[in-house]
Amino acid sequence: MASRYGIEIRAATPADAPGLADMLAEAGHPLDAVAIADRLPALRQAGTALIASRFGPPSGIVVLHWYAMLEEARPTARITTLVVAPEERRNGIGRLLLKAASQAARQAGCGTLELVTEAPSLRGFCRATGFAEEGSRFLRSLRKQG
Repeated sequence: MASRYGIEIRAATPADAPGLADMLAEAGHPLDAVAIADRLPALRQAGTALIASRFGPPSGIVVLHWYAMLEEARPTARITTLVVAPEERRNGIGRLLLKAASQAARQAGCGTLELVTEAPSLRGFCRATGFAEEGSRFLRSLRKQG
């Protein structure tokens, strides 16, 4: 999917892993390129990872998963990662990634798109792009703490 801004939105591949690792590290989310390459194929089971790029390394990434809920007739899509390279921010890339994620979620039959974040900068973006703030989130490890 190309855009009028000269940015291509497409599915991430293991070949994108080194550029994604650099971008994520620069944005404060360090991940090993090998781990990224290994995990990308697994994301296709019930979701997708989309990247934005101009001519080279990725400028941004959005990862979403969909899941069924007893309370909802249609699956819910959850954005688990939304990162734009620091030097590319404020150029519309986040909005393009969000638009592509919404389209992928609709094609998967989802009725709702959610994004869980604690980053203040992303909270403002969420409000500006039509997300409504609801509830809170609790986490618990499934592994013994030793």
